[in-house]
Amino acid sequence: MQQQPADRYAPQRARGKGRLVTKAFGGRTRLAEFFQEGCAKIRLPETFSPEMEAILINTSGGLTGGDVIEWSVAAAASTRLSVTTQANEKIYKASADTASVSTRISVGPSASVHWLPQETILFDQASLTRRLDVELSDTSEFLAVEAVLLGRKAMGEAVANGTFRDRWRIRRDGKLLHAEEMKLDGEIERLTRATAVLSGRVAFATLFYAGPLTDALLPKLRACLEGTAGGASTWNGKIIARLVAADGYALRKILTPVISVLRNGAPVPKVWNI
Repeated sequence: MQQQPADRYAPQRARGKGRLVTKAFGGRTRLAEFFQEGCAKIRLPETFSPEMEAILINTSGGLTGGDVIEWSVAAAASTRLSVTTQANEKIYKASADTASVSTRISVGPSASVHWLPQETILFDQASLTRRLDVELSDTSEFLAVEAVLLGRKAMGEAVANGTFRDRWRIRRDGKLLHAEEMKLDGEIERLTRATAVLSGRVAFATLFYAGPLTDALLPKLRACLEGTAGGASTWNGKIIARLVAADGYALRKILTPVISVLRNGAPVPKVWNI
């Protein structure tokens, strides 16, 4: 039998879907719906508090061009949920297409969701499109952090070229509360050297908070950010903080206390421990 050239076969791609829905029962947050498919897995460690903690896992070990993962989280009224990831999400060189990660979050009345994935690491010539869509109630609380590392400086890695697109849409009672678009495309290393972009730094993060503690948390957050390359603002009932750092370790040292402040003193999830 004549062997066919390898380029005639479509490369294997990672596909994954995960959905988690909570309910309130007996004074605690309980599981109402659970679904996982493909490389997307969800684990629910035991906790001694009324809230639920979920850990998202991509069993493919990273993403490259053409891979697709979809996450869906819904917190019912009066439930509390923290969602994190088992490890950093690694985005490898893409020979074709782009990797896609989409997340949909719904937070019911008097409910709370803390979206706390660990950092995303981009490798040279990676291509990633990421999307976060959130629906909030007027009385719900939502905290989100998304952190990105342009290579691992300690490993001598750098991202000269690639594509990174990040789209956020957060609505409260159906009305747009926050929207942002980020696009790094082409010569990323040259672009991020600009003072108005990252001034040569390779680690950055955006944090968002909306909830009943907005006014109380802002002064604590600004005090925590003193002496760092970061800042925070509040308007329209929300807090936005942006951080940049020389490398991933320096960013993590800033992020850990900042997240704790926005969690009103609660620590980061255990999987975050350095």
